[in-house]
Amino acid sequence: MENMNDLKNKIKDLGLETVYPFRSHFLQLGENNLNYVDEGEGQPILMLHGNPTWSFYYRNLIQTFKSKFRTVVPDHIGCGFSDKPQDYAYTLENHIQNTYKLIRFLDLKNIILIVHDWGGAIGFGLVTRYPELFDKIVILNTAAYPSSHIPQRINLLRQGKFGEWLTRKLNLFAWPATFMTTTKPLPKMIKEGYLLPYNSWDNRVAVARFVQDIPMEKEHPTYKTLSEIEEKLKSLHHPKLILWGGKDFCFNHHFFEKWVNIFPDADAHWFSEAGHYVLEDAQDEVSLKIWDFIK
Repeated sequence: MENMNDLKNKIKDLGLETVYPFRSHFLQLGENNLNYVDEGEGQPILMLHGNPTWSFYYRNLIQTFKSKFRTVVPDHIGCGFSDKPQDYAYTLENHIQNTYKLIRFLDLKNIILIVHDWGGAIGFGLVTRYPELFDKIVILNTAAYPSSHIPQRINLLRQGKFGEWLTRKLNLFAWPATFMTTTKPLPKMIKEGYLLPYNSWDNRVAVARFVQDIPMEKEHPTYKTLSEIEEKLKSLHHPKLILWGGKDFCFNHHFFEKWVNIFPDADAHWFSEAGHYVLEDAQDEVSLKIWDFIK
């Protein structure tokens, strides 16, 4: 398994320093190092990524907002430049706890939260438990509640050793995400950036575990955690902005409508020509909406 320095060197080799020039910081969590970006000063913006992305997904937002805000973007354990232990419990609960420890370590308060994909469940896990720490919330193509709506191709990857073999050996999650999540083809260098931390069986461990942690049955250990989050969503009174890629094959119109129903007072925008990686397909429009929301 490659270490962080090897991956950092590949950033240079691929010329990715021009788009991801950020210094790594680390928080020791037991035996594992959590990597995070910490750029700028001022009110903190905490950006939480999903699967199979990493802090690289937010690279443009970091560049945009670091002049006026403190942008903090962790790589969840198993992702990006964080450690990738093979015998770790990659559960929603542990990702919530890890992020809370980072918030405490950095003494973040009055946080503007931006979430995408699994980052939604992790982020709302935090907001529903510690609402006093947060100021505003930006929601990008995500969910934070149990749902029976799952594409068959993703459900297949949840299935035991066979699904894990497809995800880790054949790379049939991180690799397809480089062309199935956008309507505009990603440049070759950006595709390489997304795949960089997930270049081997060992390094794809969290990619597989995130898929396996999708709770489709009530007996699933994460179902209870996610249900408890859903129960508290309507109690949140923070200002909210929903920015949605309309051509998302996974988090489709059903999920957008559910968020609007949960948060009817949210400022909601539907980008009809953007995919799941809404920050790639509609970067300028999304950035402007966030500026207007938080300025």
